[in-house]
Amino acid sequence: MEALDLTKRPPRSPRETLPGLDVLMIARTVDKLRATLPGGNLGDYKIPGFSGRLLQGLGIDESEMRDAVAAAANDGEVAAWVAAHTDVSRFPAVNAALLAPTIASRLDDAEWLAKYPIAKRLPRETALVDFLILDDEAAFAKS
Repeated sequence: MEALDLTKRPPRSPRETLPGLDVLMIARTVDKLRATLPGGNLGDYKIPGFSGRLLQGLGIDESEMRDAVAAAANDGEVAAWVAAHTDVSRFPAVNAALLAPTIASRLDDAEWLAKYPIAKRLPRETALVDFLILDDEAAFAKS
């Protein structure tokens, strides 16, 4: 797959999946890994955090996934690689773990609130994965 520049557009939504893989964060993680390939630009994004939790939950090493993304021609090939290297029965538990953290868990973090003031206007029960979508929209609306 080709490298991505995530200073020009955000990675895909945390809720977007890959063909045949009903797991959150997977398409977004692929985009972030593509941004780490030669010629890519990760910008302000990072792999640790939700993408790291996804990979850990799936039992997949980040560097091996990066190699698979680099070698793949398309999302379907990445999806096939992931399916062959993880137990798909883990997906519901991984999804539940990714959906569990909410904005309420960060409202006491003044540094985080200063960086993401939009969080103050959202319901406390907003899942942080959904907050990522809003943050992407806000960040690229400024561009």
